[in-house]
Formats: sequence, C-alpha cells, structure tokens
Amino acid sequence: MHYPKTARQARFIELADCLAEQIAVRAAEHDRDGSFPHEAFQLMREAGYLGLTVPEEYGGLGADPLEAGLAQERLARGDGSVALSATMHFGLIARLAATRPWPEALFARICREVVHDGALLNSAASEPALGSPSRGGLPATTATKVADGWRIDGRKTWTSLAPALRYASVSAAIHAEGEPPKRANFLVPMATPGVRVEETWDNLGMRATGSHDVVLAGAVVPDDARLPGDEATGEGDPRPWATLTGATYLGIAGAARDYAVRFAQERRPSGLSGPIAELQTIQHRIAEIELLLLQARAIVFGTAEEWLARPEARDAIAWQLAAGKYLATNNAIRVTDLALRVVGSVGLQRSQPLERYFRDVRAGLAQPPADDAALTIIGKAALGL
Repeated sequence: MHYPKTARQARFIELADCLAEQIAVRAAEHDRDGSFPHEAFQLMREAGYLGLTVPEEYGGLGADPLEAGLAQERLARGDGSVALSATMHFGLIARLAATRPWPEALFARICREVVHDGALLNSAASEPALGSPSRGGLPATTATKVADGWRIDGRKTWTSLAPALRYASVSAAIHAEGEPPKRANFLVPMATPGVRVEETWDNLGMRATGSHDVVLAGAVVPDDARLPGDEATGEGDPRPWATLTGATYLGIAGAARDYAVRFAQERRPSGLSGPIAELQTIQHRIAEIELLLLQARAIVFGTAEEWLARPEARDAIAWQLAAGKYLATNNAIRVTDLALRVVGSVGLQRSQPLERYFRDVRAGLAQPPADDAALTIIGKAALGL
C-alpha cells in the first residue's frame, strides 16, 4: 500500500511525522514513570493536530477515515500511548461529526473549543463491574434528577486522557419510580465540583495514556447536559472510524520493524564477517515481519479507501473493518515478537524502545471489537447471517 496518494494525505502524514519525532524524545520517560505526556499534547495543540477530525466548517482539519488513519499510524511510531489516547479523542469527535446526534449548537461549541483551545474530549463508560460497555449492561453510575439538573454518582475506569480532559461523555443509569432503568449519557465538564481523577493506571503497556479512574460524587450538571439517546436522528455512518485503532497499532509495529531492521544491518558480532542481516535466519524473520505488516496495512487502509470510493458497497465490506482491527492488533503482537527474536537480549533492555513496543501492542487485544467479537462479525458475514 503506497501512500500518500493525495496532497491532503501527504500534508497530514508530514504533520504527524514531525510530531512523532518530537514526542518520541520523552516516550521512554513517561512509560517508565507512568506519567501523562502533557507536553506532547501541547505540541499537538500548537500544531492544530487535535482538530484532525473536527469538520472544516468549524475550523478543523476535516480528515476522512483514511487520512486520519495514515496520520495516526505515523504518530504512533513516536509514542504509542500518545497516539492511542489521541485516537480516543479523534474517534469520538469523528463519530459525532458523522452522525450529528447532539444539538448543533452544542457540537459546534465543542468543536470550536477543540480547534481554538485544544480541548480534549473522551467517553467515560467502562466500570469495575460493567467491564467494556461494548458488551452491553447497565452502568452502576446513576443520574438522579434534582431541582437544578442532574446529580451523577459513580466510578468510571479506563478513562484515557483523564489528566487532560476538558469534557467527558459519562454513561449513567436513570432510575425513575415505576419505570425500568434507562441508560443515558451526560456531557460533564471535568472541572465540575464532585468530579475527580483517581490515579489508578499502572498497566503493562500503554502506560502513558492516563487511563485513570474518574470518580463522580454528587457531581451536578444542568438539564441540558443530558445528551440525546436513541431518539436522536443521526443520519451518518460512524463505522469507518474503527480504522484509527488498527492504524495506531500498525504504527507501533512499524516502529518495531524499523528498529529490528536497523539492528540487523548494524550488528556485527566478532564471529561473523559481516552484519547479522546476512544470515538467512534473520532474513526469514524480517521477511515474516514484512508480510504481516503488508497484510494488515492492505486490509486496514484498503478497506478505508474502498469505503470512501464506493459508498454503495459499504454494507458488503463492513466486516472488513473488524478484520482490519483483528489483523492489525494480532499481527502487531507477532511483529514485535519476531523483532525481539531478531535483536535478541538487547531488545529486552529498558534503555531500548523495543520492549516498550512489545508491551504496548498487547493492549490492542482488549479494545473493541475484541477477537471473539471480530471473528463473530466476520463469520456471520461469510455465512450470510
């Protein structure tokens, strides 16, 4: 897959490459400390990159799924944690832009805050007992009607970008007397009294995403903070934005590939007459890496490109979006494993980035659609179910 193919793609890739080079400088430090990379998001803010998926009508860059995916692949080469947490922000804005479920005035205001202030937005949906919201289930977080709006109480987990968010879209259950509980979403400013970030994030990989718990204890928001639910008449299609997740993991795998190739070209043990790149075993491992990346990139970006070029085929190829995520994350895991086998024990040193790539890509297994859900989508499509 040879990109860029357009001037816009080239523009976004160049911007992401420039940012990736800068954020890579402190990636190891933030990974080691589990600290949030505020300076990386400030760089993206100053470059206008945080408006990547904001519609152009509101001053954003208006990137389509392919353009945004190509950019995020390059950003992830610098720091996977930064790219993944930014993907949460980009994906939410993009889906809202596609479907327009929010009141126009509200969406326009949030978009302008993103463009002009670099405001960050993410969902706060996962909970300790609920697990992933993609599996269904009713939140334990509650929204209770009060005189001046809604009081929200609960705990949200895995809230990426938590230390830097301006807004969170919080899912909660409304319990009204005589009625079954209803799921609802509320746009909650993180500065609201009763909202606090509890720093619980200490994971194997993606350690700098700031995916801490958000605790809401009597946080009161106005009536208009309740977001439209099933009654919203959104008309767009949010499905292609799944491209961003796969692209992020492909970027990390690409960085692992580049590291392994450079190492093989430069490593000259005293017992060999040349670099280890001349060994057939090394060549075969690099070859497998190349094939895995080629396969995943072809599906992730090829599907996004076809989606844009052939609107009439979207329902027929929608399963390929799940296939792209499945291949990108699983192939990235295999790529980093092979890269470690090329490099050997040196790759396990904390002073080298390869062990971070190896850890970071494993986070992709937990992101929707998880492998079992993706395979179900693919299998049903093939069986006509």
